[in-house]
Amino acid sequence: MKGDLKQLQQQLQIQFHDAALLKQAFTHASYVNEHRFSQHQDNERLEFLGDAVLELTVSEYLYNLLPDRPEGELTKLRAAIVCEPSLVKFAESLGFGRYVLLGKGEELTGGRTRPALLADVFESFVGALYLDQGLDTARGFLDRHVFPLVETDGKLQMQMSDFKTELQELIQHHGMGTLEYRIVEERGPAHEREFVSEVFMASRSLGKGSGRSKKEAEQQAAAAALQQLKNEGA
Repeated sequence: MKGDLKQLQQQLQIQFHDAALLKQAFTHASYVNEHRFSQHQDNERLEFLGDAVLELTVSEYLYNLLPDRPEGELTKLRAAIVCEPSLVKFAESLGFGRYVLLGKGEELTGGRTRPALLADVFESFVGALYLDQGLDTARGFLDRHVFPLVETDGKLQMQMSDFKTELQELIQHHGMGTLEYRIVEERGPAHEREFVSEVFMASRSLGKGSGRSKKEAEQQAAAAALQQLKNEGA
């Protein structure tokens, strides 16, 4: 079900000065490709900018929240907050999928709920908000709608997750064999490439996972393998 961007602004209690900028944040490249003779612009450049704004604001948030943590730990925590699964959760919590302008093909194949698309839209919105109203407003939006999802009573609920290390330690502990990760599929256009990784122990497949980078796909595959092995009592 599509939503009205005016409704979204009311929900977020944010009024854009440039309505076209907000619309661009929710315009997928597939929509622009089907409306070539219009003035529509897709959200890819805003996504690039929003990614940088998120890196800065999340770094600042963690720096102030955890004054005693070393740089390496802060880096891992930041990565946990700005990774695709987290951005998808943020986008879903705000219902962003309802507002995306999609091409017919993308709509029919479930693009409105596709994780990579939702993560991109969240970054694009942050980029658009930064351009429209500056860093303080972007920071305020994250303070209200994002950071409460990862913080309760001053403690991060979103933990540092290194599923590959956890899986390797489990395999070694039980002397089960050697792990091998393979990229079994690459899908989507170049600007939205999605990788699918599968982790094997000998010839047995333990789990599959996907992500916007090979490393992220491997982490998700390892997470699936851990769940499978735990279900088996390992």
